[in-house]
Amino acid sequence: MISFEPKELETPKLHGYLLSAVAPRPIAFASTIDENGNPNLSPFSFFNVFSANPPILIFSPARRVRGNTTKHTLENAEVTKEVVINVVNYNLVHQASLSSTEYAQGVNEFEKAGLTMLKSDLVKPFRVAESPVQMECKVKEIIKLGTEGGAGNLIICEVVKMHIDEAILNEAGSIDQNKLDLVARAGGSYYSRAKSGFFEIPKPLSTRGIGVDALPEVIKKSRILTGNDLGMLGNVEALPDMASIEAFSKEHNVSEWSEEEKHKKAQAFLSEGDVTAAFCVLLA
Repeated sequence: MISFEPKELETPKLHGYLLSAVAPRPIAFASTIDENGNPNLSPFSFFNVFSANPPILIFSPARRVRGNTTKHTLENAEVTKEVVINVVNYNLVHQASLSSTEYAQGVNEFEKAGLTMLKSDLVKPFRVAESPVQMECKVKEIIKLGTEGGAGNLIICEVVKMHIDEAILNEAGSIDQNKLDLVARAGGSYYSRAKSGFFEIPKPLSTRGIGVDALPEVIKKSRILTGNDLGMLGNVEALPDMASIEAFSKEHNVSEWSEEEKHKKAQAFLSEGDVTAAFCVLLA
């Protein structure tokens, strides 16, 4: 075995070990608003439930290792003392991943990720309509664990109202784990689908994806493509150039396909991780 004390490692190395060793971790898809009412949405895997009476959730937006700056979610929670925790299931995991892109202050991640804002009943932040379980929370306390990059900030939240999609309930009125189909985070680019194991999603950190809101209307309004499909398409820095699209179209005779066929072919390419080919089909 290799052995070391944490202080002997650079923070990024230690961070990587911890995230790979302590996994899979549930995801808090946290919705907040800033002091001007601008929505913010971001996923956090330093998260869990810690009490039922009172109902307490804790999640931790850590200080960025690069630059030692704080995240908008933390800043908003400090000011407004409210947050909505939405669970992430497989149907929206790519959109949740896209929302983790570090967009500028004031950018609406709901729009970037192609998700629907749903008005809350008791708090000001919006719920994620596509999430099967949404928990409106009041922030009770924030515990800062340090001042250097990588330091966590425990946001202790009390659930004041819970919303559960009836479609995920069984006949007894309990949550059916198979219907809920939760996903969790692991190390690197790995996620875990609770009922079927590990899969990968490229991290949207080195570049800022154009977002679902920047996709052409014919793609956004597709009757075939899912939210996950749109999330994958929105996680690109730019659309393919026309020369590439025309060359692909000519090679594959895309002009002979119907609109529905194009979208089904694009979806097949996305299932294989070939986002460029999917775009070439859709934009031909």
